[in-house]
Amino acid sequence: MPATLLLCDDHTLVREGLAALLRLRTDWTVVAEAADGREAVELAYRLQPDVAVLDVAMPGMSGVETAAAIGAVAPQTRIVALSMYGDALYRRGMFEAGARAYVLKNMAATDLMAAIDAVLHNETYVSPALSAPGPGPRAGHCESAELSRREHDVLRLFAEGRRIKEIAAEMGISPKTVETYRARIGLKLRLDTLADLVKYAIRTGIVRT
Repeated sequence: MPATLLLCDDHTLVREGLAALLRLRTDWTVVAEAADGREAVELAYRLQPDVAVLDVAMPGMSGVETAAAIGAVAPQTRIVALSMYGDALYRRGMFEAGARAYVLKNMAATDLMAAIDAVLHNETYVSPALSAPGPGPRAGHCESAELSRREHDVLRLFAEGRRIKEIAAEMGISPKTVETYRARIGLKLRLDTLADLVKYAIRTGIVRT
């Protein structure tokens, strides 16, 4: 009997592309697709799939919240996290929430099938690009993993062009707190201007271009 897969990504084209990729395997079947975490939890509860492939960064319920909720309603479902973020903070959050694999989106074509095979055999998997040694950050820069989750979110929102008041409203904090986060991020990354922060966010994949 084919293994059953649930896909969850808020970008329709990404989701459809992943579904087409996974349907190449005759021993798997994509039983449902979800556009957000809440829908994914409902489908997991109803269908009890063998594997759920979850985007880490989604509006509404985050990938961490979705993974934890699926673990509660469908405990036998193995979770594969799919993310554009490679830093340790996101990986740790997803594994603590119950994920068994973590795959970078830009490596999905080569890594996703291997990750699903691994979790179906009760193994864990992380994209090799995340564990392989590589060149360190450029002089004057720190790795984004050194940012807290809140700092990471503030940086992403700035890079998306949001204003201080918009960020404050979205995150439920005061504009002054946003400014404090902005200053702290600049100190950690040793970057002085907002333009430099935006370039850093794009270069490291914190924000989609």
